[in-house]
Amino acid sequence: MLQTEIPPLNLKFGVFEADFRTGELTRLGKRVRLQEQPFQLLAVLLEKPGVLVTREELHLRLWPETTVDFDHGLNKAISKIREALGDSAENPRFIETVARRGYKFLADVTVVGDEQTNSETGDLVPQQNSEPPSLRDAATSSGRPARSFARWLFGAVLVLGVSLSTIVHPSRLRSPAIHSIVVLPLENLSSDASQDYFTDGMTDELITDLAQIHRLRVIASPSSIVDKRSPQSLREIARDLNVDAVVKGSVLFSSDRVRITARLIVMPSERDVWAQSYESDLQHPLKIQGEIAGKIAEQFRSILDRQEEEAALKMPKGENPAAYENDRK
Repeated sequence: MLQTEIPPLNLKFGVFEADFRTGELTRLGKRVRLQEQPFQLLAVLLEKPGVLVTREELHLRLWPETTVDFDHGLNKAISKIREALGDSAENPRFIETVARRGYKFLADVTVVGDEQTNSETGDLVPQQNSEPPSLRDAATSSGRPARSFARWLFGAVLVLGVSLSTIVHPSRLRSPAIHSIVVLPLENLSSDASQDYFTDGMTDELITDLAQIHRLRVIASPSSIVDKRSPQSLREIARDLNVDAVVKGSVLFSSDRVRITARLIVMPSERDVWAQSYESDLQHPLKIQGEIAGKIAEQFRSILDRQEEEAALKMPKGENPAAYENDRK
């Protein structure tokens, strides 16, 4: 297996650019609001410009092994993308709906600084001599054509950069120590606004459980941020509140099921250090909120345990761990 570090890539189409390091979409350099799930869907479509991406493929890539209403989630995600891009289903410039089959990305796509789009095939191909020799040699020696290698490379970046389906182990990331967090209101991804009570209750329960961790300073979102139309970026929020990380997430309802997703994002790099999804039935809402908030709190305790272990390993012999940690603040 190729051991070379995979470089981060930005994809550009029209006046838009998608940054897979931060999971952000920008228009002429200005950030465009787009939630995590729609961004993941957009990333899959950008991977295959001009090629039909079937609903079945999207189900496997983005909603594997889920019992949540896939059709509703997919349709809402597509609607969010079109809203962000100023596109329409009737006269599409970016995303074309192929009835009962899937979607096709219409615009030309280029990889900023590294790759360009093949106008004949629509595939992403490397520019001549643009990648480091080690990557170029690895692609040649494997016997695969450059185009296949480029598709493998880009697929790997997508998996590493935007997938939220697995936990990213903090011990593998060289992130700054986390001593304080702000918990943003969870987002109700369903069209039913009557479910906001559950989403708000889940946010409150999460704040309450995390606040029980004495090693962690937990801040609830001030009223200025509770407004989901707030133009502030995560980095600006963290800076204004003087916290090390941001907790955000979403809630998706379908029939008698609910899916809750949470992320821990370290600042100022805006990198995910942990993310996980939880599913349950809705027979006992209060019990569900308590159990899931408790599980998330346990994960955060593990993160803090690891960072303390790392601090202890770096501590000079004979020093007191607490005093050493205080000196570093």
